[in-house]
Amino acid sequence: MTDTVSGMRDEDPRAQRRDATEGASGFTDLATGPFRIDRDRIAASPFFARLGGVTQVVSAGGSGLLHNRLTHSLKVAQVARAIAERICASSESAALADKLGGCDPDVAEAAALAHDLGHPPFGHLGEQTLDRIARHRFGLADGFEGNAQTFRILTTTDVRGPSAVGLDLTAAVRAAVLKYPWARLHFPDPHPAGLSVPPRGAAEPDNAPGTGSSKFSAYSTELDDFAEARAPFAGRVEDWQQTVEASVMDTADDIAYAIHDLQDFHRIGVLQHASVAAELGEWARHTREMSTVDDEDLTTEHRRPGYSLERLRRRLHAKDAWIVDDEAFADAVARVRAELVDDLLASVFDGSTEAEQATAAFSSRWTSRLVGGVLVVPSPPTRSGHVTLSPAQWHEVQVLKFVHRRFVLLRPDLALHQRGQASLVSMLVDALEAWLLDRDEIHRLPRRLHDLVELAHGEYAGLARTSPELLVGATGERVSGEDAVRGLARGRAVVDFVASLTDKQAVSLLDALSGRASQPWSDSFVL
Repeated sequence: MTDTVSGMRDEDPRAQRRDATEGASGFTDLATGPFRIDRDRIAASPFFARLGGVTQVVSAGGSGLLHNRLTHSLKVAQVARAIAERICASSESAALADKLGGCDPDVAEAAALAHDLGHPPFGHLGEQTLDRIARHRFGLADGFEGNAQTFRILTTTDVRGPSAVGLDLTAAVRAAVLKYPWARLHFPDPHPAGLSVPPRGAAEPDNAPGTGSSKFSAYSTELDDFAEARAPFAGRVEDWQQTVEASVMDTADDIAYAIHDLQDFHRIGVLQHASVAAELGEWARHTREMSTVDDEDLTTEHRRPGYSLERLRRRLHAKDAWIVDDEAFADAVARVRAELVDDLLASVFDGSTEAEQATAAFSSRWTSRLVGGVLVVPSPPTRSGHVTLSPAQWHEVQVLKFVHRRFVLLRPDLALHQRGQASLVSMLVDALEAWLLDRDEIHRLPRRLHDLVELAHGEYAGLARTSPELLVGATGERVSGEDAVRGLARGRAVVDFVASLTDKQAVSLLDALSGRASQPWSDSFVL
């Protein structure tokens, strides 16, 4: 059978699936091309539908005004497909992409739809909380990471594929989801954290030495799937490099994040003209003076207009010397100031047709500009993928993301809200772990949690037999013995279970477990 989009035949290794029993278990695929089938399986997954109830930055509260993880993923997919089609339309870019392993728009779109499946309730704060619990309480060296959880869902915990283990996706799509193509500690060897300039996310976090990479895309339990997905790209891209299609997805995610969250917070009145104008304007007016300010003063007086932006400029020089340029940075500040501050934010969003048109025009204009700056490069530096942005657009994305972080993410009221959500996640884990350890009540566990325990026990028992070197605790000690294996399995199962909830399900389940709910739990666990 031939893929009608790319002309690729099923026997091509990029199109190979893990399970040879395609079409079994009553599963019917409506599409014909292997990569389109993958795209449809992801879109039909309940894990994908769940993203409509998962926070992007702050809870939408039913208003419909803020992006959730589902609407964000749909927009990333739209941008990813546009980038992939742009690459394919250029004979030079298409030839280079083919040499590096291929660039199919269906693969890029499928990966973009899937890229946030592993995000737990309450966005990145829920991710950080689950990671801390997984490592410190359950002794899981892999901890929790949203990208690795995505890969686990696609290959293991979703049951919509023909074998009822994962979605049985092609190698190309599985590889395209690997935004950070390494494990936290073990794989590949040598690990990219050891490079003189590690790829983005491969280095250890500054505040947690010895814990492994801060970002990664596979747990030890999925390394077989990881290796199989990457096999068709051996010799085409380095072990630590993204595939071209993964790089397309990553770039699309950056573009969507830089634009759409700013739209959201303009809509609800959080992103204020005066504060953003002061920050960008003061830096632009006093660029030379700002460059002479001592680093310590920049940190201690970061609230002074212009100081935070100067800190960003210096951080970019420290981390991304391969592309950062002061003139391009100043031009990016000027463009963002003109089109965001002096245009979009100059008028309060009041729900009028005029306001809606201005917001839509801002999004359309910036998306077109950033997609138009996409390049395919044969030999990128370690901190970039083969698909990247031209210097002008790269600097503009950095400034747009800075505005979002400085004037939204660092707000005290958001921090207060998120600390409460972190406490909720911790209490929910406590309650579920207590239930698992209660011998009198364990037979009444939610069926999904019971199944996840059995699944994880089989995985960790298998590692103990075949790859004991991977079975280590959070502090690096070798794990052995049936009780220790069952302890790891319980921990992973609880984390899997909590991570599969929507924000609302997490709140409601904790209410039920703590006796605060007035009615018995009635939400069906479709996940």
